[in-house]
Amino acid sequence: MEQFDLITILGPTACGKTSLAVELAHRLGAEIISADSRQVYRRMDLGTGKDLEDYIVDGQAVPYHLIDIVEPGEKYNVFRYQQDFLTAYTDIRSRGRKVVVCGGTGLYLESILQGYRLMPVPVNPELRDKLADKSLEELTDILKTYKELHNNTDTDTVRRAIRAIEIEEYYRQHPTEGRDFPTLHSLTIGLDIDRETRRLRISHRLRERLEHGMIDEVRNLLAEGVSADDLIYYGLEYKYLTLHAIGQLSFEEMFRQLEIAIHQFAKRQMTWFRGMERRGTPIRWIDATRPADENVETILRMAE
Repeated sequence: MEQFDLITILGPTACGKTSLAVELAHRLGAEIISADSRQVYRRMDLGTGKDLEDYIVDGQAVPYHLIDIVEPGEKYNVFRYQQDFLTAYTDIRSRGRKVVVCGGTGLYLESILQGYRLMPVPVNPELRDKLADKSLEELTDILKTYKELHNNTDTDTVRRAIRAIEIEEYYRQHPTEGRDFPTLHSLTIGLDIDRETRRLRISHRLRERLEHGMIDEVRNLLAEGVSADDLIYYGLEYKYLTLHAIGQLSFEEMFRQLEIAIHQFAKRQMTWFRGMERRGTPIRWIDATRPADENVETILRMAE
């Protein structure tokens, strides 16, 4: 593995990324850096699919980073992710350990694999006022006119779409010279899963997490003072579960709309990953339905 600085495991939601990455890290004596835009939030566990129990292999804990690092209600972003990633990566490597990156947030992954040169983007009140009355569909059409530097897999709420446009406008007007990101050589593995199997896994996992208390998780966040608007901003599970918790959707409406939204999200993830390939990130695809130990052996052979 000496020719690679890290191994990256990516794929759509419910494809088994975490369990495979943990098995691989255990074999390599590596540590995992998460690349998930929602798992950074504390106490947002079931809705983000942290599956922290998967980080135990044969009674041993596989260390992980960039999970549970900020409070709910904060607005985390790709600029902060790059900074936090480099801190974690440098720390792991300084201790002589290998790095496995695991996640499904395409923008976060591409920002480190392609070395995006980013700057913090301030709020633009005038632009926000201008966009305030537009629908999510209209905002999505606006985003399509920009280069793909925004995370369109996650723009499933009006506020997130407006923020994405705000970022695009800022980078259009401000050059990014002067902030370098190191070149990292990654063996990048994509988990390929057919559409129907993916749909079945998504639906099964959604029912399972609801049975394990995902609605209570959202109610607890609301009770501790996290605003409904902030939870809705995070999209997907937190959007629809919050709307149910505050009485705007029945359980049946929430389940139906959320199930559809997650299926659409997984499709957008795959579109992003295929775009990453076109933009210069080589991804070696393997069958997500094969046993994890077989896929680990395949990856180790690739690394050699």
